[in-house]
Amino acid sequence: MSEDLSQAAARTASVVELAQELIRHPSRAGIDDYGPVLGVLEDWLAARALPHRRLHDDAGHLVGLLVEIPGGRPGKWWTLDACVDTAPYGDATAWSFPPTSGDVVDGWLLGRGSSDSKLAAAMFCHIAADLHDRAADMHGGLAVLLDVDEHTGSFGGARAYLADRAAARPSGVMIGYPGLDEVVVGGRGLWRATIAVHAPSGHSGSSKTVVGAISRAAHLVRLLDAAELPSVNEAPSFPLPPKLTVTSFHGGQGFSITPDRCDLNVDVRTTPTFDAHDAETLVRKAVAELDAELPAPTPTDITQVTTWPPFRLAENEQPAAALLNAAAEIGITVKAKTAGPSNIGNLLAGEGIPTTAGFGVPYEGLHSIDERAHLAELPQVYAIYQRALLGLLQAG
Repeated sequence: MSEDLSQAAARTASVVELAQELIRHPSRAGIDDYGPVLGVLEDWLAARALPHRRLHDDAGHLVGLLVEIPGGRPGKWWTLDACVDTAPYGDATAWSFPPTSGDVVDGWLLGRGSSDSKLAAAMFCHIAADLHDRAADMHGGLAVLLDVDEHTGSFGGARAYLADRAAARPSGVMIGYPGLDEVVVGGRGLWRATIAVHAPSGHSGSSKTVVGAISRAAHLVRLLDAAELPSVNEAPSFPLPPKLTVTSFHGGQGFSITPDRCDLNVDVRTTPTFDAHDAETLVRKAVAELDAELPAPTPTDITQVTTWPPFRLAENEQPAAALLNAAAEIGITVKAKTAGPSNIGNLLAGEGIPTTAGFGVPYEGLHSIDERAHLAELPQVYAIYQRALLGLLQAG
């Protein structure tokens, strides 16, 4: 076993112990109070004299914790990021163990957040402690962002970090999402909108024929489903095609009224050759066809909700190169991947900050029942992140 792996293996028990305590403090996004779970981290960091502070959004809500380890020499700052809030439990009675278990059974760490991403948060805190002891020789600095507004989709911790004038702007970010086989170096972007489809209201039993809002909305769904999107072959440098999905459809009440409004949610996953402008243009074209084919007194309304750009790092770009090279040196074969879902990497890409969005231990049950993380590979993952950071912080 290499020296890196030996040191990482020696840290494993402590990493798991901290992760267990985090799992046993529920932090479901939008449900639980985040103070207790962040308090666990604050106590751990304070006991080791690691500089840290809370992050708040514009409304004063607690959205994260930031650890900052300045180096003794000038240079770039690099950031490790792991979310400490979690998905909800779903049907807790369907779990084989309590969602807040935190137990280790047959080499698996059990419970909500074990894989996404409390184990990564515990690992990153330990890496920060390791590097704090050798900070005088580091160029730039290391930040660890512990986000508790990630699973809401608001990414409040990341936004507060970027808006914080006291924080050094990172030259790159590595996010600790799980998965051993791949380093995620890119992701599709998105364009999301709500669409309000209108029509005259009426009685469902009336002798007068009325094309209601639900019927008009259903026709719009057919138009959107039939819309042509570019294939992946049209953008060989980006391995995924764009995708359009109608994700919500609401309208009407009871049986006797033809509703005058139906609301849709539309999610378009974008690529470098089919961006947010293209997505909006496509949806507006379908809406124009609807209003021409099935006219109504009130035009169909489109309200954009959010948009993020796609991103993709080349394998020789930092911090992707550091992580891939470190994995090869430790003896783990990984490949670079562009993910279909969007993530904080898209938000950071919009700010011009290169990001990797996933490399960690094997896992099961992510966002589902019986979430668990496999611990046998933890020493390798720990050593890879630490080696990657040391290379970046020594380079200046």
